Parts: sequence; C-alpha cells; structure tokens
Amino acid sequence: MRILITGGAGFIGSHLAERLLDAGHSVIILDNFHTGSKDNIRHLLDNDYLEIYRHDVTDSYRLEVDCIYNLACPASPIHYQRSPVKTVLTSVLGVMYALNLASEIKARVLQASTSEVYGDPLEHPQTESYLGNVNTIGPRSCYDEGKRVAETVMFDYHRENHVDIRIARIFNTYGPRMSTNDGRVVSNFILQALRNEPITIFGDGLQTRSFCYVDDMVEGLIRLMDQDEIVGPVNLGNPDERSIKEIAEMVIAMIGSSSEIIYKAKPENDPMRRRPDISLAGKALGWQPSVSLEEGLPKVIDYFRPLALRHMAPARMPR
Repeated sequence: MRILITGGAGFIGSHLAERLLDAGHSVIILDNFHTGSKDNIRHLLDNDYLEIYRHDVTDSYRLEVDCIYNLACPASPIHYQRSPVKTVLTSVLGVMYALNLASEIKARVLQASTSEVYGDPLEHPQTESYLGNVNTIGPRSCYDEGKRVAETVMFDYHRENHVDIRIARIFNTYGPRMSTNDGRVVSNFILQALRNEPITIFGDGLQTRSFCYVDDMVEGLIRLMDQDEIVGPVNLGNPDERSIKEIAEMVIAMIGSSSEIIYKAKPENDPMRRRPDISLAGKALGWQPSVSLEEGLPKVIDYFRPLALRHMAPARMPR
C-alpha cells in the first residue's frame, strides 16, 4: 500500500513509518519539523519506498495514497502552549484537509486523538463512552479542544460524505526518540537522573498515569487502521496505572542515580488520574500492550544515556 503519515517525523510517527516500511509498504511523510526531527527518520532515508515532504498540514495538499495516518500536532504542554492558536489550527485544519483528500481519493483516514479529550476525568478508568470533564478555556484547552473538534469533524465527514474513518484515543506513550525538551514525565525524569540532578515532580506525585511503550502503540494503530469492524473512537494505552512518584523512584533505581526528588506546584488542569479501559481494543482489535514499564524504561534509558550530557536541561512542565 501507499501510506501517508502526517507528523511522520515525530516520536510516534517515526516508529509507525519504520514499521510500515519494514512491512513492505510505500510511506510518505508530511511534516513541518516544528516538533518532529530529521534525526527520528535519518535511519530510514536510504529506503527507496520512503518519500518526505516538508509541509504544514494547516495548508492543503494533494497526494495519491491508499490510507492516511493523521498524527500531525504538538503533543506536549511545553510545545502546544508555546503556540496555542497554531495548535488548534493544526488539529482542526489538519484533520479537515486530511478528510478532504480522503474523500476525493477514497482513502481511509485514521485520526490520532488523545486521552486529553477526557480532561480531568471523574470516571475511572476511562471508557470511550465517557464524555469527559474538560475546561474549554484553560491553558491546556488548545490541545484538548482541538482534538475534540477533530473527532467531531471526523464523524461529520463520515456521516455526511461517507469518508472511511478510524479514531484512536492515544494515552501516554513513551520510548526511544522522545524529545529531550518536551517536558514529558519519562524523558524529564530519565535525563535528570542521568545527570544526577534533582528530579522535579509537579504536584504531590500521587497523580497517576498509564504509560504505553511505543511499539505496542504502533501495533494498536495499525490494527485499528487495518480492521473493518469499527471506526472508533478506541482507547489505546497501557492500563498499568502508576503514580508519578513511583515512576521517579523506578528511574532513580534503574539508573543508580544520586538524584533527589523535589516538588513544585501542579500545573492548572493537570489530570489527577488517567487510566484507559481497553476492553474495546481487546475485543475489536485483539490488541493489548505487551511491554511492561520494567521492560520498557531500560530501553529508553539506554536511548537517552548518550544524549544526557549533550542537551540542555529538560523542559520544566511534565505531562
């Protein structure tokens, strides 16, 4: 197949591109390299089945493809709060242009949505039927609401124009090729621990997240795209819920770091609990994550070890 990945030079997008190329598909990457990196796809550049275009998805484009993975959007608070209007436009215009193309060429399109559509959830764990507890005017809403609108537009195109759609609600994902400066919990903690710097927790550390290794996430995305049973939305994530403090302690122990843990004020609207109900993914896709934190974290530590002293200190606000 000939497959388009918007945001294909990003963290998840680059792993998806690699997996699809390994499977023998032709892959086109569209990326403006605002948060994506050429380093993420450098090892793929000699593959004759890969095409790369520097392009911003807030502008229209025309390509002949069989399916579209729409992943383009800043995904960490550090990045999306830096340019909030641009973040909203990337979600909304990005999905509209993907859908316009899909409608024209009769391609299937998968939208990378997010667990952030649930806001600071009052239901736990979160099922796809939960409508969320969100702040439409808060500092995180440029991302949360952009993704919620993207889901709306996806279903409206599906109902009105019969576009073949899939929607994945992606929960926290980690792995090699995470950015060193995007403020995510795993990358922040690992970089700080490798430098023996204080590990910064925002809040009391009792807030929870559920971290999914990137290989598992890519498998879920491909299974969702390739099946014909449901359009979604489908939760994709690891239901193994851990406190932020526990993650910090695990990282310190695995590295053998002398870092101490320090606490700072919790950012506004930062969710207290986050855990996916993945019953639908298990039933419809036959998918469940297979890589535990105990297995995945050492792989990320090995990735960041040579980078730890070559980059500036990690970004300040974790996700």
